[in-house]
Amino acid sequence: MKHMADRRSFLASCAAIGAGSTLFPGVLWAKLSAGAEITPQMIADAEQIAGVQFDAAEREMLVDALKGQSAQIEALHKVSLDNSVAPAFNFDPVPPGRTVPQGQRRAPVRSHVTLRAVPTDLDQLAFEPVTVLSELVRTRKVSATQLTKMYLARLKKYDPQLKCVITLTEERALKQAAVADAEIANGKYRGPLHGIPWGAKDLLAVRGYKTTWGAGPYKEQTIDRDATVVQRLDAAGAILVAKLTLGELAQGDIWFGGRTNNPWKLDQGSSGSSAGPASATSAGLVAFAIGSETLGSISSPSTRCGVTGLRPTFGRVPRTGAMALSWSMDKLGPLCRSAEDCALVLDAIQGPDGQDGSTIPAEYHWDARISPKSLRVGFVQSAFDLPQVDPSNPKRQSHPTKKFDDDALAALRRLGVNLVPVTLPVLPYDAMRLVLSAEAGAAFDELTRSGRDKELVQQSKADWANTFRASRFIPAVDYINAMRLRSLAIREWDVLMSQFDAVATPTGAANLPQLVATNLTGHPAVILPNGFREDGTPVSLTFLGPLFGEGKLLALASAYQNATGFHLKHPPLFV
Repeated sequence: MKHMADRRSFLASCAAIGAGSTLFPGVLWAKLSAGAEITPQMIADAEQIAGVQFDAAEREMLVDALKGQSAQIEALHKVSLDNSVAPAFNFDPVPPGRTVPQGQRRAPVRSHVTLRAVPTDLDQLAFEPVTVLSELVRTRKVSATQLTKMYLARLKKYDPQLKCVITLTEERALKQAAVADAEIANGKYRGPLHGIPWGAKDLLAVRGYKTTWGAGPYKEQTIDRDATVVQRLDAAGAILVAKLTLGELAQGDIWFGGRTNNPWKLDQGSSGSSAGPASATSAGLVAFAIGSETLGSISSPSTRCGVTGLRPTFGRVPRTGAMALSWSMDKLGPLCRSAEDCALVLDAIQGPDGQDGSTIPAEYHWDARISPKSLRVGFVQSAFDLPQVDPSNPKRQSHPTKKFDDDALAALRRLGVNLVPVTLPVLPYDAMRLVLSAEAGAAFDELTRSGRDKELVQQSKADWANTFRASRFIPAVDYINAMRLRSLAIREWDVLMSQFDAVATPTGAANLPQLVATNLTGHPAVILPNGFREDGTPVSLTFLGPLFGEGKLLALASAYQNATGFHLKHPPLFV
């Protein structure tokens, strides 16, 4: 145990200072990159980082083997791998023996919508959910062109305050809107997203426009294709009005153009990395947006900006044409004004595309008639039981959202939900984060080796530039073993989650592993606003679901929203 603790301490120091530090006077691969010859002493110097120890004879034998490995690595470096090239294996979140629900695709069953008179000032429609906007467009009370121009005007007006837009797609949007209006006038209605303006996190490729990934080294990049999600929303008749910000290379809310701000509190960042999608949706600049999550990038900005975010099951939505950060953890999902909006958007973008090998064919059906009383619902008792004030430090809140969390349980019980306490599987989830570090380092290996990682604006110990450098010191053996440990997590979480349609949990309870754990196991989550602090900023609640159980998961979230109404409140500066 002491050896492991010493090693962790040493690796933390390595990560803090960087691969070029004098901490590594004889580190094997650092010397190799400088053209040095492999010697037994170099191997001895590298052993502490690798977490192994050899004797002199073993080091002598290793020299030739490592020279061979060095030649192989050098050959690999001569091949330029595009970010879109995935590894020759696919992550599968479904444990052995568990079958994925199958069935014919069915049209969504939507809730009833009562339409009000169309206001003279169309800005008053800016915060209406897709469920309402779609009926206004379908019944031709409002045209797609009118909505598109209204949202484009709001994007131009408010972006200087929010910094949530990288590129307006105005020409494309107005052409799409004109086509949508003509189709609807001729009786061709594509469905609930027809004529609805939306925004894309700028890690989704769109032909004819820059795809910057929020990062300076790629700010002039163009990709001559439309991402699958973009193609599917085009086919559904939705109208892309903007490419929205993301923290550079999908981290945080800071990008090459500045910081994306929270509409509820402009001196606060919107969190990330789906910073722009959350900020723009919250401020009524788009009807909905598409973001991505690898480890909190939908959950965190949805919480901060008070929108409803859906992180689908890993493999539910194809990522073709999206920037890869971690091939076994990346997920695309909607950020909307309501759970039902998320359900309708998911219906349009889910399912295999024949290109992303990680997508899994599985049944999905949205039915707004599902009663919450019919659902099996658990709650993470240890998280809800946390005291609001830390007993060891009465001046510090250990669980500042406790009042909101307790109220949430009461609201669920009023809906007739029978809440069952659950205990989350205990495993070293933080250790498994090696998977993300290793895959992200591989995805941006060339950026690191070229030295262009210095062009990233975020350069602290916790930022990607340093993480990518540190990832080069993760032994391949340990990456594989982290994936093996991940298999155990998948099995244990499947045993738990297969008993429920949803499990409620505070989104950010102290020491709660759910965010890391479920991003590793691939389980879906819905994050929804759950009240407001004294300063007016929102807090959130999370519902976790079984693999490919988004239909019932969203049904519970929708019922909760209809009973509480927190999602109907909007940031006052933008109303």
